[in-house]
Amino acid sequence: MSKAVRYRGRTMSRPSDFVGTRELAVNLTLRDLRSRYKKTLLGWTWSLLNPLAAVAVYSLVFSYFLKIQPPTGNPSGLSSFALFLLCGLIPWTFFANGMTMGLGSLVANGNLIKKVYFPRELLVLAAVASLVVTMLIELAVLAAILLIAGNMVLPWLPAVIVLVFLESVFVLGIALVLSVCNVYFRDVQHLIGIILQVLFYTAPIVYPISYVPDQAMVAGVTIPVGDIYRLNPLVTFVESFRDVLYDLRFPPIADIGYLVLWAGASFAFGLWVFGRLDRRLAEEV
Repeated sequence: MSKAVRYRGRTMSRPSDFVGTRELAVNLTLRDLRSRYKKTLLGWTWSLLNPLAAVAVYSLVFSYFLKIQPPTGNPSGLSSFALFLLCGLIPWTFFANGMTMGLGSLVANGNLIKKVYFPRELLVLAAVASLVVTMLIELAVLAAILLIAGNMVLPWLPAVIVLVFLESVFVLGIALVLSVCNVYFRDVQHLIGIILQVLFYTAPIVYPISYVPDQAMVAGVTIPVGDIYRLNPLVTFVESFRDVLYDLRFPPIADIGYLVLWAGASFAFGLWVFGRLDRRLAEEV
């Protein structure tokens, strides 16, 4: 008789249920990928057109009108605002889409949740995993453009994969929290839109980090603005992607350690919150 374990008050057997769960996760991810551009003429081309359109708009506004100059890549020597922007925009887009798609993943699959029991975390995992695939496609296109521009990014691709993994774990943790909270409090989906608008400008996506002052005087008190600004994990994610893609250098070890801590903490907290709130999902969804 196979060993049984408890899962949310229900009995699951190993290893058969583990294999079935893994297959279910893959199938849910493939379903999300197929449905994203279903019945569209351009299909997966939209995954490339959307960031390219954003780059065109931001380049016009920030590079042409606001005259923001991109830093010269060190040691790559690259100087291109569009490529500088893309290196930061792709990880940001993944983060933003992960939050929005993750928080709606349970509500959108309410009928499935009510019909059959399975680990509901898989719905959130599938939503984030499908975005990882899109992100990898965008990064592959960016790498090709960088190669054409003379940036030899190929030796740095393993570092890019590590950063993608860390950000995926980080985003999954946040998505787990948002998805289950959105079932009980539908205001979350409206609040996230506002939060994302604020977060976009709290990371060096459309401007170099050198534009952020180290200190600022507020009411006669010196505030270490630069240090506070760098506490934001999005700042470290964006800068780390730029390090390996734009500058062609390995990010500081301290930054990688910081991202590992954030990814682990986010994932652990997400699982804990989800576990506390998922018992009544079938009734509330």
